[in-house]
Amino acid sequence: MISRALFADAAKVTIGEVSRAGPLVEYERRIAAGELLDGDTCQVGTLRELQRLYDELVQSADACRLDRYAASEKAGRSRWLWSRKTMLMDLFFDQLPCSWRKKRIHFHDFMLNVHSRLQKHKGVADPLEVVAGEISDESILLCLDEFMVNDVADALILNRLFRHLFSNGSILVATSNRAPDNLYEGGLQRDLFMPFISTLKERCVVEEIGSSVDYRKMTSAEQGFYFVGKGLSGLLKQKFEELIGEHKAGPQEVEVVMGRTLQVPLGANGCAYFPFEELCDKPLGAADYFGLFKNFHTLALDGVPIFGLHNRSAAYRFVTLVDVMYENRARLLCSAEGTPLELFERIVTISDAQQMAPRTSSRSRKNDDFDLCVDNELGFAKDRTISRLTEINSREYLEQHAATLAEKELSLEVGNENALQA
Repeated sequence: MISRALFADAAKVTIGEVSRAGPLVEYERRIAAGELLDGDTCQVGTLRELQRLYDELVQSADACRLDRYAASEKAGRSRWLWSRKTMLMDLFFDQLPCSWRKKRIHFHDFMLNVHSRLQKHKGVADPLEVVAGEISDESILLCLDEFMVNDVADALILNRLFRHLFSNGSILVATSNRAPDNLYEGGLQRDLFMPFISTLKERCVVEEIGSSVDYRKMTSAEQGFYFVGKGLSGLLKQKFEELIGEHKAGPQEVEVVMGRTLQVPLGANGCAYFPFEELCDKPLGAADYFGLFKNFHTLALDGVPIFGLHNRSAAYRFVTLVDVMYENRARLLCSAEGTPLELFERIVTISDAQQMAPRTSSRSRKNDDFDLCVDNELGFAKDRTISRLTEINSREYLEQHAATLAEKELSLEVGNENALQA
């Protein structure tokens, strides 16, 4: 089963309409085999575009220098697809030949890698050109998940970086919750970011899709390790102790990018414990969270609050934390003041705020709207976060996590036995 599939009403596509291989062919095969639900028209429309791109890439593989074992002239034009669903990226990427110079990476991770490379080439006349050359040499086809710009440092370098990448013949496929025109909306020095939007609109095939069903919310959602209420620190600590077993928890330090470290209040047996304030109220970012989940497979997070205007920065960090956790398929234990949906009820987009009915009572207006946070970036990101928190606490996700841990432990035991024999 594709656990991140998003399908609803039937929209059949016959095999005769498409080539022998590719994302649309694989999609139709899985529906016929009963592995997926029948898809809606919007999804199929995007799959047709992905299939067209797949067919074109297969036909032009030599010219685009896609095969790592073949050499040829670089392509004259790069192509983009701007889609909203990660599952469709799965279908596309998994159908591409293994020998191709391709890379699938989350946008947060991609930009961390870019900044790390820039630091390495500090002092070079144009370090972005060097970095773009390294990236395109390694992977001429880049597939970026969840392209979301909310960092001024990223915003200021993206246009030049991608102009170099496009010039090198790079081919990019990206998923995003935002259309190009809405990227970095309201961000600092956005005028310097606008040329990048123009570059995208010149190069992109924009395909907006929607779905009436989010498959991640169709899982057998149970309470799992997500505890709602106040004063639950003792219960969370108890669950944390049960998971680490006979191991003794203590403060630990993990390395992140460029020599930085992250202090873990309590850690043992692959499990880390943090009060919410230590992980989301401090100036931490994606790099710190990636470092955390490279060292720990489970996070116990105590005291997730209801988000609003007063803690908007913490909400941004929490969204990034959940993204990185989900990308690394980590397990979450947490105590929170509300359900995933309730955590973000006060976060709204500008459009949502304009449509909200005015209160008839000034008192109720003060109570209800005092902490309302009108923020387009958070407003668009919250649905993804709610969905992922729901899936992370589903039976299917937790069973998959347990199976992955068992496989790693078995592999480690076999490796240790081989080492002893040697």
